[in-house]
Amino acid sequence: MLPVASPSVPPRWLDDDEQRAWRGWLGMSMLLRGQILQELHAATGLSEPDFAVLVNLSETSEGRLRMTDLAAAMRWSKSRLSHQVSRMEARGLVTRQDCEVDGRATYAVLTPCGRAMIEHAAPLHVESVRRHFIDLLSPGELALLARLAERVTGHLQAVLPDGGDGVCGADEVCGADMDADADAEDCGPA
Repeated sequence: MLPVASPSVPPRWLDDDEQRAWRGWLGMSMLLRGQILQELHAATGLSEPDFAVLVNLSETSEGRLRMTDLAAAMRWSKSRLSHQVSRMEARGLVTRQDCEVDGRATYAVLTPCGRAMIEHAAPLHVESVRRHFIDLLSPGELALLARLAERVTGHLQAVLPDGGDGVCGADEVCGADMDADADAEDCGPA
């Protein structure tokens, strides 16, 4: 819940340096994310949600996660993930598999096609991240940025009701604009 502004307490407006930092971060993150995603999509046909699902699945030893665990890891609603997985299933990137132990659970499973796609896309993605971000900063700047990100993340995890580990409460705030499926006709590298 957002704090309620009190009419007797004036807002703590940002000074010039604070405004420069805040707006600089907003602009940088928007442009950086857009550039990296544009390059990823142009080279592979993957959308950001496609890539995120493939990354999460590829980082497991078996190439699969329970749908509920995957949704929580991505901070998505179960419904949003279900729709995304359906779109990716239609393209042969993932499949669903019933849980042998718990009949209520379903796994999202990386297919051979999905594995080939993430193996093609990951090096392109990391090169884009390096070119547009990492290589522009010194080791000291990267270390400082990591510490700052950890501090802000720690604060947000402390103030969020679920510690930041649960599903984002509003997909329209959490990136539903990125939920559009890619136009790829097949799963092979572009």
